[in-house]
Amino acid sequence: MKKNLVLFLTVILLAIIPLFIQKGSEFGGADGEAQEAINEINASYKPWFDSIWEPPGGETESLLFVLQGSIGAGFIGYFIGYMRGRNQEKDKKKGKNRYAVNR
Repeated sequence: MKKNLVLFLTVILLAIIPLFIQKGSEFGGADGEAQEAINEINASYKPWFDSIWEPPGGETESLLFVLQGSIGAGFIGYFIGYMRGRNQEKDKKKGKNRYAVNR
């Protein structure tokens, strides 16, 4: 329990410390970088289409990005857990115990 708490706090610190070290820096996304690169290559480039809906602010865009990532991570975690449980049930039916210690 204590080891898990120390690991958890270490991860939190590793995520927060860079925000204080790099004051005044802007963390831009890949979309902005791509747009700048395209404009450097061809200044007369026109996009094929515009966005259907533009979020009202950066916070809303960040929220949607985090929500999308959370849903994806939840799906992957559910799928892995489901498959593991299914395999354990198969092993029980066959009389195997994959995690048993042979003595």
